[in-house]
Amino acid sequence: MSQAAAYKTINLENSDLALSVSGPHSAVLRELSEQSRTQVSLRGTDVHILGDPDDVELAHRFLEQAVELAAQGNPLSVMDVAHSLRGLRHNPESSLADLLDRVILVGAGRRPIAPKTEAQARYIESIRTHDLTFGIGPAGTGKTYLAMAMAAAALVKHQVKRIILTRPAVEAGERLGFLPGDLADKVNPYLRPLHDALGDMMDYEKIQQFRSRAQIEVAPLAFMRGRTLSDAFVILDEAQNATSDQMKMFLTRMGYGSKVVVTGDVTQTDLPRGARSGLEGARAILRNVPGVAFHHFTDVDVVRHPLVQRIVVAYERAEAQATLGERPSERPSERPGETPAAGEVLERAPDTQPAPPGGTLRPESD
Repeated sequence: MSQAAAYKTINLENSDLALSVSGPHSAVLRELSEQSRTQVSLRGTDVHILGDPDDVELAHRFLEQAVELAAQGNPLSVMDVAHSLRGLRHNPESSLADLLDRVILVGAGRRPIAPKTEAQARYIESIRTHDLTFGIGPAGTGKTYLAMAMAAAALVKHQVKRIILTRPAVEAGERLGFLPGDLADKVNPYLRPLHDALGDMMDYEKIQQFRSRAQIEVAPLAFMRGRTLSDAFVILDEAQNATSDQMKMFLTRMGYGSKVVVTGDVTQTDLPRGARSGLEGARAILRNVPGVAFHHFTDVDVVRHPLVQRIVVAYERAEAQATLGERPSERPSERPGETPAAGEVLERAPDTQPAPPGGTLRPESD
């Protein structure tokens, strides 16, 4: 502790509330201690917090709001701690209730899907209020998952007639002949992440029912050419791997009553060297077009394992140093919850090499 230690306590009133707040075997408090860099302990029904003043204040604010949520029957889990602390640290005016109240209700019997950060909440609001929304940022920020949840909710509520999920089938220029089987077999590995995400939103039987009625369609981007997509919720995932021509083709498929969400990470393009990402081009060309929303995520919004955030920061720093002609430094990794200095979060597409002959690229999911 670099400053004079601060100390605060919170009384949890009764053992039931203490169990709800602390989690099984005090797992939530242990995670809070690690992520806030404080010493957090439960003695009876009192939680004790010791550490640097700023860290103690953050942990205390988190616990005060967590107690309120638990008393209302909405206790936080271990998975909620890291990203909630990042949100509170990044925006002192935000609250846990603000983050968790803005939920997406997919349907009866399914758990509500809530934004985990302020940026995710703004992203959801952009989708609700715009016909075309771009979600751009690193892996693990929930770009595709939240768009899928919005699409599923819109279909269940009969706000649209169908969902169309698509992504570029990129393997060194879409040479799908290296994969065995017919066309469906060849493109399925690239679309598998979309199937998996959809499975989190709906029961398998419901998905099959919708698909048999052509109300849910999962297809490669090339299949969109020549179509008009009306009364549909359309999601283009991994858009950084679409060329400029493909992006223009896709965006001009929009029909009446449709909502389109385009997601991608411009720093992870798999296009051949020298090819410009259609996502970068669309951002430059459409940024001032009325009715189009661009929403950018940073490492602060990563909601996967806390290590993912530190990996994102490390790569961004290396890319920033590469543009300046410097060698990557060996500075210590950020502690959990820290963000890079202003100007270190870059959205630059690194040069990529084509896959070796006969090689294949495995699809990734956000």
